[in-house]
Amino acid sequence: MINFRYHVVSLTAVFLALAIGLVVGTTALNGPVSDALKSRVDALSKDNSSYRDQANQYREELNSSQDFATELAPALLTGKLTGRRILVVVLPNAEDNAGGVTSMLKMAGATITGQVSVQDKFFDSANSLELLELAERASRPTASTEGLPLNSDGVETSSALLAVALLQKCAAVAPQDLTAVLTAYTQPGYLKVSDKIVSGAEATVVVSGLPPTDSDAPKKNQNAVMLTTQFKTHPVVVAGNGIGDGNLVSAVRGDPSLSKEVSTVDNASTAQGQLSTALTMIERLVQNKVGQYGLEAGASSKVPKATS
Repeated sequence: MINFRYHVVSLTAVFLALAIGLVVGTTALNGPVSDALKSRVDALSKDNSSYRDQANQYREELNSSQDFATELAPALLTGKLTGRRILVVVLPNAEDNAGGVTSMLKMAGATITGQVSVQDKFFDSANSLELLELAERASRPTASTEGLPLNSDGVETSSALLAVALLQKCAAVAPQDLTAVLTAYTQPGYLKVSDKIVSGAEATVVVSGLPPTDSDAPKKNQNAVMLTTQFKTHPVVVAGNGIGDGNLVSAVRGDPSLSKEVSTVDNASTAQGQLSTALTMIERLVQNKVGQYGLEAGASSKVPKATS
């Protein structure tokens, strides 16, 4: 009769057989599988090393091209903007690019009348009413809101007042009036301005960065275009990038009217783009020509032709 001991012995035999099979199978396959895995790991390691070397090469080439642009700049720029007075307006997320652009303009001999850094809250649609009130309070005899767009758009009215205060015009803006206008916007944190900023700029470089990505981004992008538009009573060059939905460069290029009045450079985060910005300003002031330059959609060429 089959009893419980028989079942125990049978199950033990089965598990023992399985264990022996696993050991034998693993031993038989261990060599080929291990060798194949090791070969695959070695190949991936070599590929990774090659990609790393390639990335380092691209980085060195980029640095070399940046150095080349920096070394070439004096030959292309020196003296081309001597005596020309240029305002630099820096939009949010663009501070890193502003220094290189300003350096190239100075290399060309330009006098920088000042730098105005526009803060994010200036473009916030929730602050439109306060901007309207600030424009009204900031108005001064030689920097007045008279004749400016007085509607419900605070960015438009305030930008127009700033353009009147900072750009060249027949009747010079009194220093105390300029100080009053700028103070009205710097105290509540709408703007930051450089020391010794003066009025009388004959052209403006608007340095833009990556566009905002928050829920109010479309309106902020529209407001950046609005601000730029108020300064086009005098030559304007937008130096930014063509990356991100709603970026200022693409917005200007996509507007049939603005693209005929405002020049753009879409790679201003690089030395080449910063050099191109200065060359574009030379073209704008000396030749009175508008152009779109860089690497992104809408550019007519990478750089403007150097003027003699």
